[in-house]
Amino acid sequence: MAGTGNRRSGVRRWLAGGAVMLLALAGPAMAQGLPIDGFEDAIHHWQMKRGSDYPRHAESDVRAIADNILLLQRNHGGWVQNRDPLQVMGAGDVAQLLAEKDEVAGSFDNRNVFTQIEYLMGAFAITSDARYREGAERGLGYLLRNQFAGCGGWPHTVPAANDYQSRLTVADEVFSGPLILLRRISEAKAPFDAFDAETRTTAKAALVRGEDCLLRVQVRQGDTLTGWAGQYDPVTLALMGGRSFELPGIVSQETVAIVKYLMSIKDPSPEVIASVTGAATWLRAVQIDGVRLETVTLNAEESYKYHDAKFDRRLVDDPEAPPLWSRFYDLGDNTPVLANRDGVRVERYDQIDPERRTGYSWYGNWAQTLLAKDYPKWHCRVLGETVEGGPCP
Repeated sequence: MAGTGNRRSGVRRWLAGGAVMLLALAGPAMAQGLPIDGFEDAIHHWQMKRGSDYPRHAESDVRAIADNILLLQRNHGGWVQNRDPLQVMGAGDVAQLLAEKDEVAGSFDNRNVFTQIEYLMGAFAITSDARYREGAERGLGYLLRNQFAGCGGWPHTVPAANDYQSRLTVADEVFSGPLILLRRISEAKAPFDAFDAETRTTAKAALVRGEDCLLRVQVRQGDTLTGWAGQYDPVTLALMGGRSFELPGIVSQETVAIVKYLMSIKDPSPEVIASVTGAATWLRAVQIDGVRLETVTLNAEESYKYHDAKFDRRLVDDPEAPPLWSRFYDLGDNTPVLANRDGVRVERYDQIDPERRTGYSWYGNWAQTLLAKDYPKWHCRVLGETVEGGPCP
């Protein structure tokens, strides 16, 4: 009973403190919003079986969202993945989250940790509430402590509950997301200019280690640079798979995210230039033309363990279709790699179980904008000529 009483007192303090701060800062600052794009993946996973029919804060309510992020933050400084920071928390929700503060679980999966740090610093810039900067500092400390000591990437989840969660992970921006954050901190870009010089120096050192690691693990086919795998052994850097249906392969979606990050470097080294051009050339070589991914509505909703679906997906021939990319490509011959939960590779998309067709993105147009617009602009800026070798416009 004593534990229950302390928990209720904690709930009252949390709710009362938030209410006081809301009243103190109501006004123009509260009308401003911050982007929540980085949370879309987490929100999607949170709503997969729960639906979206629950009270949520307005996107413009920066303080309420930032307070939620602090409430969701564990005492070690990190966060568990797949929560909706816009959810309106009742007393029961607050009690449960306060009781979980000392739990050791945390994750970088699904664009986690770096997204919360960025939001908290944005909230600090708007409100001048020191709690948000302190929360961001604790989150940054968590991110830095969990960077691998050898090759400077990050694991999927800490502590790992299975083999793949302990691996150096590229998937879902576990690698590129922290690098973007660390570069912005080290360059004192707003809103990270509120960090002190020592923090910027520490972030710069972690950034250098991370970028070096990123270039080291880029997949080569002979002497040719291609893209990146989804996961690696953190010690040997051997290419690894992820979940049972995520077989070892070169991943297109994550490669696009990494290339976008590398192209954001103002003065890229020759190694970065070679990395970008190699990856872009590979993405263009493996694009799938003349095929369209089609969504088909079903008469009845199918219920699966992790999601419900009233649709199915199929590939259809369409000579007018925009380019498409497979999520995974074979390490040797660049053929699409598809598999079911049993870990057995299949040849065709229609051989994937409906549960995995509707619950996973096997195909997408991930590289379309990159290759059509972003990469040509970068090529002209950095190399002074078009991709085809002609003069830039």
